[in-house]
Amino acid sequence: MDLDPEGIFRDDSDSESELYEEKEPTKELAVYLIDASPKMFAPIADHENGNKETYFHVAIDCITRSLKTQIIGRSYDEVALCFFNTKEKKNLQDVNSVYVFNVMERELIDRPTAKLIKEFSSIEDKFMSTIGSRYGVLPGSRENSLYNAFWVAQALLRKGSVKTSSKRILIFTNDDDPFGSMTGAMKADMIRTTTQRAKDAQDLGISFELLPLSRPDEEFNVSMFYADMIGLEGTDISQFLPSASEKLEDMKDQLRKRIFKKRKVRTLTFSIANGISIQVNTYALIRPTLPGATMWLDSVTNLPLQTERSFICADTGALIQEPSKLFHPYKNQMVQFSKDQILEVKKISNSHLRLLGFKPLDCLKDYHNLRPSTFIFPTDEEVIGSTRIFIALYRSMLRLKRFAFAFYGKSSNPRLVALVAQDEIISSSGQVEPPGMHMIYLPYSDDIRHVEELHRTDDAIAPRATDDQIKKASALMRRIDLKDFSVCQFANPALQRHYGILQALALDEDEMPDIKDETLPDEEGLARPGVVRVLEEFKIAVYGENHDQEEADSMSMRGSRSEASRKRKEMAETAERESSRYNWADLAESGQLKDLTVIELKYYLTAHNLSVTGKKEALISRILTHLGK
Repeated sequence: MDLDPEGIFRDDSDSESELYEEKEPTKELAVYLIDASPKMFAPIADHENGNKETYFHVAIDCITRSLKTQIIGRSYDEVALCFFNTKEKKNLQDVNSVYVFNVMERELIDRPTAKLIKEFSSIEDKFMSTIGSRYGVLPGSRENSLYNAFWVAQALLRKGSVKTSSKRILIFTNDDDPFGSMTGAMKADMIRTTTQRAKDAQDLGISFELLPLSRPDEEFNVSMFYADMIGLEGTDISQFLPSASEKLEDMKDQLRKRIFKKRKVRTLTFSIANGISIQVNTYALIRPTLPGATMWLDSVTNLPLQTERSFICADTGALIQEPSKLFHPYKNQMVQFSKDQILEVKKISNSHLRLLGFKPLDCLKDYHNLRPSTFIFPTDEEVIGSTRIFIALYRSMLRLKRFAFAFYGKSSNPRLVALVAQDEIISSSGQVEPPGMHMIYLPYSDDIRHVEELHRTDDAIAPRATDDQIKKASALMRRIDLKDFSVCQFANPALQRHYGILQALALDEDEMPDIKDETLPDEEGLARPGVVRVLEEFKIAVYGENHDQEEADSMSMRGSRSEASRKRKEMAETAERESSRYNWADLAESGQLKDLTVIELKYYLTAHNLSVTGKKEALISRILTHLGK
């Protein structure tokens, strides 16, 4: 593959006057267009509780869930909510049948707020009385509500530049032929003008996405009108409905997670040989997602508290005003160090990369990858020619199938690293993987644990599985094999509960959201007859025919619980009894938990099977989290 040093590896910081390079948009502007015609209020199906779910309800529910997730994941994106085919009108263009929904103290297109989500989620109950529904396209009338909706949406998206933001219009409707009531030249003219309005918006960098709500008795026919408007042709039309249905399901089941912007971690000096050094930028491919840090608030003003640290003389008890000095005993003398000297002593090496040599790729094992790799990309910002040297090294490593062995010096934890060249992967939809290098952090020799077989005596015979046991184990593994397994399929239940509590507090919800713990065993799947059968066959092969009876006899021979178990039970009963004497909710509300002793705080934690380790502040924080405060 030929790489262009002035193109593919060009850094974002290079001058745009020399070569224009399209940058990734920093945020997204979206307008949700919701059809409010009477067809959208038709029931889909009867539910067990007797309520009839409407298409309008499905659209509102999908958008509400998407907005809730957006606040956590992409809080910098902006949205606008717009209904068309309405009786009332509310828009800056003053056109009929279009109602832009918003709340006080918020621009028409802005970041979603808790107040906006709360009022929008309950709009269905009062929609007919406050906004109303009507057919926006009627026979004999020149009124075109869909055209008006596109006009209003395009005007809302004038905010922001196409270079710095992506702009979308999402249409929710169950009407595949909005001009079905029209005939003749008037219908053709309305289709032409509406399609042209959409094309004009697309020329300005605005993309359209149709999210059709299919009827049970009739499939949404995108060819009637929308195919031409959004540019679907040939096989794209047949594949559109399945992909659109997946988008709707994704909007319903989006994961609460932070989405970080792509930005460089740091710039490093890469020493290739004596006198030859280049500069590279490093990018974090994976970042740990953690709950926000605990912030202590004043119980009266609700303002954040500032932490101050003071030093008190151990002999006199007086407050020490002078800055602290650091000493170290040496030959019966106290040697004073400055802070800079202490930092210099602790400093092992500067932050740089130094090339040591090359090895074949097959020398790099899977278990050498201790942590997520860092992506390396060249930059000419300070050292001109870095990109050209990087490309020469990159091409040679790909051609010879070698990886670079290097020393990565850091102030506290220097590592040996492997630099693996990644070839560019391009598909019909664009670039899948960019060219560059992955910096893999290698283990030291004492980080690798060698597995050893330990036996009671040197001449003992190691137990080996029989052919029948191996066969039964293989059958069990095939039966409960997880197809297309990926760790990305499983959400962190603790983090999801954290975000769920924040959401409930922000929206004043009475009930905490029910978080499904996907890390628990699939009891329903394990109870399937086929799984039960192979599991029982495996037990018989390993433990024998009467393994159930032998296990029961072994349990009965143990008799009563051990002394340690009995003491733990007594401690739990004592903690539960003592904990019941306090009104923990009132203590948390009034901020009086800090007045309790550590022993009293541990009563609550022990009674609720929570960890009792840590300082007093950590115990209080754990209690508040458990109470949902």
